[in-house]
Amino acid sequence: MSIPVASSPGPRPPSKPTRFPVLALGFRTFYLLAGAFGALSIGLWAVQLSGRFSATQLLGAAHWHAHEMLFGYTLAVITGFLFTAVRNWTQLPTPTGAPLAFLAAVWLAGRVLALTAWREWAMVTDTLFVLGVAASIGRPLISAGNYRNFFFVFLVLALGAANLAFYTALIGTAPFSPGEALGVGLDLVLIIVAIIAGRVVPMFTNNAVPGAGARRAHAVEVAALGSLLVLLVADLYGQALVAAMAAAGGALAHGARLVLWAPLKTRRNPLLWILHASYGWIVVHLALRAAAEFEWITPGPATHALTIGVIGGMTLGMMTRTARGHTGRALAAGRAETTCYALIQLAAAARVLLPIAWPAAYLSATLLSGALWSLAFAIFTATYWPILTRPRADGRAG
Repeated sequence: MSIPVASSPGPRPPSKPTRFPVLALGFRTFYLLAGAFGALSIGLWAVQLSGRFSATQLLGAAHWHAHEMLFGYTLAVITGFLFTAVRNWTQLPTPTGAPLAFLAAVWLAGRVLALTAWREWAMVTDTLFVLGVAASIGRPLISAGNYRNFFFVFLVLALGAANLAFYTALIGTAPFSPGEALGVGLDLVLIIVAIIAGRVVPMFTNNAVPGAGARRAHAVEVAALGSLLVLLVADLYGQALVAAMAAAGGALAHGARLVLWAPLKTRRNPLLWILHASYGWIVVHLALRAAAEFEWITPGPATHALTIGVIGGMTLGMMTRTARGHTGRALAAGRAETTCYALIQLAAAARVLLPIAWPAAYLSATLLSGALWSLAFAIFTATYWPILTRPRADGRAG
């Protein structure tokens, strides 16, 4: 499978010019929406948690927060990445202009409906969005005969199915809980992150750090990705012991995988170390997940090692890198980017480690983490607004 490199976008497929640069490519629209939503939604949730604002009509505070971070924020980032990546892989267009604006409006409508009592309409809207994304990447992949990357279509549809399962459980028409559906959705996102990271992180490292020697070992790759597939199946069938064993083995495999990527050699390059540090949270997540399955700790720290440490950090790292590369800018992190990276790592540490070390500080740690997350994404949105809404710096289309 090939993954686009931000520093080498390659030939541009034909595309119709648009009056609005923000609609020129999918990453522009959806990275901007994701950044703003990431800042605002966590701020809203923190206010809910502090008791200053009632929970939404559709979802309780915890359900709304978990659902929107997974099927709102994360899916928006995945959409922006795939719309741009598939265009590079196939040299065929993905949505731009009015079609892209329409899909963005459908995504935004889903976020608004999640704040209302119209749960059925929220479910329909989110499902239509997922189908639109799957069709938008599926058509060019089929037309170009690029079937080796077609599994991304199935992963997007699987996320849509998990979202549908969440709503049916919430309505009360499913034999499982909303939390179980969310858990499967998180497993799917973890698989997506692990696949993409395994191909770009060693490559980025070797390209930027002469003599880094980042490499992959086949046996480690099989063990690392295989453990996540076993974990997904175990969660689908409610096999706690299998999930615990898969998570424990996965922590070792992913730790070995990260060591092979030479993370210490990236410490002077923020665009690189954020990817390595965020991947390291996979090891933490899986270790804590195993401990939670054995009931040694509560599940919260494991979940947030994934959602904040892995997803938050990795998406920030990839959004900043690909946005700079695909808008003709230097692949270098400035103060704003480095600040965002540090804030998201602190947010993960506050939410994961503090409650374990000091259970009485749970609420304070959670609110601190939320504030750090919101600040990171507010800085990202403010910094990348001009980058994502203006033409490329080198004058090229896209």
